[in-house]
Amino acid sequence: MTSKHPAFDKLYKILKLEADTGYRDKAMIGGLSQFAARWQQEAGDSADAQQIAEILSTYSQLNPVDPRRMAIQQIVQLMGLPLAGVKPEPSALTKPAAPSGPPTVETAPEPQRPEAPAVEAPPEPAAVIQPSIEAIAPEKPIEKGEPRPVEPKRVEHLRSQPKPLPEPRDEFGNRIGLESAVTTISGIGPAYAEKLERLAVKTIRDLLYLFPRRYDDFSSLKPINRLQFGDEVTIMGTVWDAGEKRVRGGASIFQAILSDGSGTIQCTWFNPYVANQIKRGAQLVVSGKVTEYNGRLTFSSPEYELLDTELLNTARIVPVYPLTEGISNRWLRKITRRLVDYWSPRVSDELPDSVRNSAGLMSLPTALVQIHFPDSPSSLEAARKRLAFDELFLLQLGLLKQKQQWRADNGRALNTDRGLLGRLLQMLPYPLTAAQQRVIDEILGDIGTTRPMSRLVQGDVGSGKTVVAASAMFLTAQSGAQAALMAPTEILAEQHFANLSKLFAAVNAQETPRLLNVRLLTGSTSQAERETTLAEIADGRANIIVGTHALIQETVEFHDLALAIVDEQHRFGVAQRAALRQKGLKAEQQPMSPHVLVMTATPIPRTLALTLYGDLDLSVIDQMPPGRQPIETRLILPAERERAYAFMRAQIEKGRQAFIICPLVEESDKIEAKAAIEEHARLQKHIFPQYQLGLLHGRLKLDEKDAVMRAFANNETQILVSTSVVEVGIDVPNATVMMIEGAERFGLAQLHQFRGRVGRGEHPSYCLLQTELSAADVTERLKVVEASNDGFVLAEKDLQLRGPGQFFGTRQSGLPDMHLSNIADARLIDLTRREAEKLLANDPELSAEEHQPLAQRLKTFWESGAGDLS
Repeated sequence: MTSKHPAFDKLYKILKLEADTGYRDKAMIGGLSQFAARWQQEAGDSADAQQIAEILSTYSQLNPVDPRRMAIQQIVQLMGLPLAGVKPEPSALTKPAAPSGPPTVETAPEPQRPEAPAVEAPPEPAAVIQPSIEAIAPEKPIEKGEPRPVEPKRVEHLRSQPKPLPEPRDEFGNRIGLESAVTTISGIGPAYAEKLERLAVKTIRDLLYLFPRRYDDFSSLKPINRLQFGDEVTIMGTVWDAGEKRVRGGASIFQAILSDGSGTIQCTWFNPYVANQIKRGAQLVVSGKVTEYNGRLTFSSPEYELLDTELLNTARIVPVYPLTEGISNRWLRKITRRLVDYWSPRVSDELPDSVRNSAGLMSLPTALVQIHFPDSPSSLEAARKRLAFDELFLLQLGLLKQKQQWRADNGRALNTDRGLLGRLLQMLPYPLTAAQQRVIDEILGDIGTTRPMSRLVQGDVGSGKTVVAASAMFLTAQSGAQAALMAPTEILAEQHFANLSKLFAAVNAQETPRLLNVRLLTGSTSQAERETTLAEIADGRANIIVGTHALIQETVEFHDLALAIVDEQHRFGVAQRAALRQKGLKAEQQPMSPHVLVMTATPIPRTLALTLYGDLDLSVIDQMPPGRQPIETRLILPAERERAYAFMRAQIEKGRQAFIICPLVEESDKIEAKAAIEEHARLQKHIFPQYQLGLLHGRLKLDEKDAVMRAFANNETQILVSTSVVEVGIDVPNATVMMIEGAERFGLAQLHQFRGRVGRGEHPSYCLLQTELSAADVTERLKVVEASNDGFVLAEKDLQLRGPGQFFGTRQSGLPDMHLSNIADARLIDLTRREAEKLLANDPELSAEEHQPLAQRLKTFWESGAGDLS
């Protein structure tokens, strides 16, 4: 293999010879350091050539074998040539670490091979050779009859299909598995097990899947005389001097002077414990960020390791784990290294070979090694892709199987007479938008068949989703069946009931085949009214039913539920949606599954919709009705607070009302942000004493929340101080001002939802984004909200800036836990979706023998968050 420059090829051959002769600096007369300047003249002044020459210039001063071997490996990587040709000697990198760690841990002596918990492990098979620096002999002609070297693809094939491994057992002969307690691992006693449990680690599998939260890249090796301020690098040298030093205040620090032949540098640690390990004359590897003290370059609290130990904390891409009190990264890396070496080849890979090969994924054993201790950025990215693919693939399989099951049910074809629907639409005070008409057409196409509808309608606040839902409910009732709408709060259910009652009363005055009888059922419904309503639902007299969670209680029996609508879908879990659907199934007759329509006012990017609602068909209302006034949004800096209060007073004097949103319920010592309870008291006493202020937060009971919102809706309170619970569930046309305290603490989607609480009436409305940031520190996110009223634009931007984990709380009830997946990664989501569809098209029930492990894994994965898939 040739490089991009003849000088690189020449050096590559010299380095191969140097490695072959045991790193004794005999490949060139006078040594490689003297050769460095001459070689750079041949290679030119490129950045790579300069860095290579720097490393060469200090090579002769480095101690054999490890420092020189590592220097050669870095040079070969810089040249972009294969490491396999440079034969490494047995080194500290492949030696197991000697037992060390906190003195309170019950540690057993470690064998010279990776071990099972409490038992000696057999030698590792070829299947788990790590793909970094493989000990392949130097290139030479292949003699006749000699076996040919293994190609890289063949090596990966061996990794993906490891040889059978002995079953691990403890000292009593009991089988040890991935579900065994972490205390079966040598070095983890009850005290450490208790600490690990705070990280949700109870079993061997939990610890194996406790992935790093980030990485420090200390793979760059530099001589001391080439260090620059701010470098994140690794150096290797000899400790010239070391000792403790007293500083001002009586504290003790530990300092060491390191030399590598090119220069010296001081390293400082604020933990006296290091004095037990760092001695004068020791060979040390140090990784960290180069800082400056009194005009001299230094390392402050760097990672360090002795050269005669396995390098886990320096000279590589170093994993940084989530921690808890009493657990250090150094201890966790040491334990995890042994765990990964032994257990990764024993993890069952349920992903079929056909899927893995089609998607271009590495094997699971290799991915588990590389996610913890990556050999390179590319191997880390490949490991992340494989493990994230597994999560998204299982998620997509579950959602598609659910969709598959629903579509296999018997449904009821409803009346989709557009002329009949026109009698309803002519009662509206405005014409439908093109987007509303398109979505209604999509719904009619669904409910007119015997295949049950499963559709999500998403549209911005005020886009007209309720009219779309009303159209479907109207046609359901005209078909002689029942339609139910479930809302997350009582006040929202009451608003829907009032709006539908008014609209359908006007339609009833026209000539229609059937009258529409609208009923309301919530937790606050009186006992007498409840009994009457339940009776009318059971005998079919009530054909339009609006309610809260009360609709899915056991006492509710529908006569013929053919359409189930769920409003503000993200406030309900999968199980609650399924429970409402279940109300439409009749045991005494052939089961008929109702059509299901779910709605959300939160604009959701396509990638997120495919992940959260992959079991549903998607409809989007992306137009606003004519006449809807845009909400004027302004960023309010700290010095402008009093002006904002004055503006609110002016609006209230005109008869309007206002919201004030706070990030917290109560004040916190750890978080500097406005708290609703304290802010309500301050505003009522000092800022707006002439007005009535309401207080709303999540700690109130349901009936207390409803009372507060009802008082505000009736203008009994002029200002509502609230936490984010006001995001959905209240419609007050008279409210024209939304002031959001600590706006920088909320996501764009959430800010847009808050803003949507105003501008719902005939009056001009305003949103004030109050921030504690200075003008220079105002974030891009807030400027985007100020500039745009388009919820879909903001949703896409929110996903880019904050990631999916904080997008309106996507860890919603009903979805399994996701550790590595980025659900903003459209390419990976599309890949998993395609592979899941392809697999289910060939084996819908995953009943084939090769798919049985995957079917069991799918069941376990979904039970972790969603319960039964059905």
